[in-house]
Parts: sequence; structure tokens; C-alpha cells
Amino acid sequence: MKHLSVLILLLILLFGCEQPAKQVPIFEEKMFVMGTIVDITIADEDEQTSQKAFHDLLTDFKYMQAAWNPWKRGSLARINQLLPMKSTFSVGPALKEMIDESTVLAQKSDGLFNPAIGKLVKLWQFHTDEPPAGPPPSDAEIKKLLDSNLSMAALNLSGLNLIAKNENILLDFGGFAKGVGVDKAIEYLKSVGIENAIVNAGGDLRAIGSKGGKPWRIGIRNPQSENIIATLQVMGDESVFTSGDYERFYEYQGKRYHHILDPRTGYPAMSTRSVTVVHNDASVADAAATALFVAGPALWEKIAKQMGITQVMLIDQTGHVYITDELNRRISFVDPDKLSISVVTK
Repeated sequence: MKHLSVLILLLILLFGCEQPAKQVPIFEEKMFVMGTIVDITIADEDEQTSQKAFHDLLTDFKYMQAAWNPWKRGSLARINQLLPMKSTFSVGPALKEMIDESTVLAQKSDGLFNPAIGKLVKLWQFHTDEPPAGPPPSDAEIKKLLDSNLSMAALNLSGLNLIAKNENILLDFGGFAKGVGVDKAIEYLKSVGIENAIVNAGGDLRAIGSKGGKPWRIGIRNPQSENIIATLQVMGDESVFTSGDYERFYEYQGKRYHHILDPRTGYPAMSTRSVTVVHNDASVADAAATALFVAGPALWEKIAKQMGITQVMLIDQTGHVYITDELNRRISFVDPDKLSISVVTK
């Protein structure tokens, strides 16, 4: 899971500064699951229905947290124990679905989103609950893993039967599982008739419906400070996910190392500060935010097109903002005169 030391997105519900179109009941529940605070807000619904939904979602998130953790006892950890044996074994339907979807997304991203690099994540010690203190791994250790070709293509999944052709493959869905969990939560809410809600997992979210007929308003953090750089109004059904180099990192001997690793080099991707993606599917938005962060200013347009992403904001190491025209038409920058912005058209 992505561990956030600071929230990437700040959900602004505007109770004091703006009056909603009509007064509607708002119910909110916070829970610490999947390594982050999940904040669920339900609008225009009765309390009994809302409270039951909160209870059911807490149960679901706890199950996903246990099943999808690559390092602790659970379904994914079992898969990771069996993969090095290079013999066929069975997987459950839920993880089969995640492997299938993440394999497609890895292909579309040219491998910049790559859940097969779990051993690399572990080598950097970013698999622990708290950020490590260093030292970083040696060049030789990183090269040895990269030379073994860590790729989702090394997995052969037929039905529910899985075999790995590479003993160094270890699955870590940290750049994807949160999105899957948010999608499942929203689909559950829809299934019980809830039409207006936000599931906000550590600042990454999917929103449906509205708040009293007005859009939900989202604040996007400036990666160079703890302030908001822009706001975005969301109405209908959309996901907003951000990857940032401030989420999880450590400093060693004066150098900063963050957790978003470039599968091509084995080192943290260094050309980007943050990427925000808007998409109707939270799992796709989650994976794309990671892939585009790694792609950086040079390649993000190509990768976004391949992944079907049309609403992106990338902020590079200098603070320069690259934004697609489609997102730029919707976003409101707090202080645009102080920003260097490039709007990218199709």
C-alpha cells in the first residue's frame, strides 16, 4: 500500500464558506485500514442506511487489508511464497482479477506501473510500516534484480492456475490496491441505493453524485508545500488520485530517497514531484498516477495516451506544471500568477 505521511488531496466539504443548494443530511465515518485513513462521507441518506454502510465497508476494508498485504500472512503473501517455486498453484478469484487487470495496465504503461517489483521494494525497505532510515541498497544488489527481468509478463495465469517463469517475481499491489478498494467500496454503496458519497483513502478518492445538488469540491496539494495548489469540482462519478514524492521517504547522508521506484533503473524516479489523475475508474487512476510519475515530463503524454488517461496534472522537480487541456478547463489554481504552467492539447 502507499503509505502517506501527509495527505495528497484534501477533501473540502465547504460547510462554512459555501451554502449547499439545499440542506441535506451528511454522515461521515473514518477508519484506519490499508495503511491509511479511509474517510467515507454519505450525503442525502438516512442515518440507519449510512451507519450500516459504514459497518459493512469497515468489514470489507479489513478483509482487503489482510488479503492483499504482500508482506504479512494472507492470500497475496501466500502467492508470493509460492511464486519462487516455479510450479503451478491456484489463486482466488479476487486476486486473479487483480493480476489480470494489473498485467494489462503494466503493458499499457510500458512497464512503468509494475507490481512485479516487490523484491525491489523490499530491497529498498519500503515494505515496512514505517519509513526506513537507510542505507539505500547497493548498485550491485539493484542490478542483480533488474537483470533478472522483473515483469508481469513472467506470470502465466490460466483460469485460476498461476505459475511464474522468474523466481524473483514478488507481487506488490501498492500502486493499485487502494484504487481497487475504493472502487469496490463505491460499487457496494451503489448496490444498496446510496447515490451521493465520497470514499477518500488517504487523499485518493472516488466521488459519486453530489452534495445537495452541488459538486463535491476537492483540494489538490502543492507538492512543494503543505498548501493547496488548486481545487477541482467533482460531480457524477469520478476518481481523483495523486502520487507524490512526499508520501513516503527517508534521508540518508544528506540525500532523499522516496518510495516511487522506476522499474527501469531500480532507483526512485527523480524528475517528478507529483502527478494527479482524474478518471472514472479508481484502480486505473491509481496505477496511472504511479506510471506517469515514473514517466516524468519527457514521457508522460505518451504513457497517458496509451493508458486512456485524458485528465492529468504533472508537477516536475522545478515546480513547473504540465496539465492536459481537458483538466485545465475544470481546475481552479489558487494563485496561477505564481505558477509556470504548460497546457497540453491533444
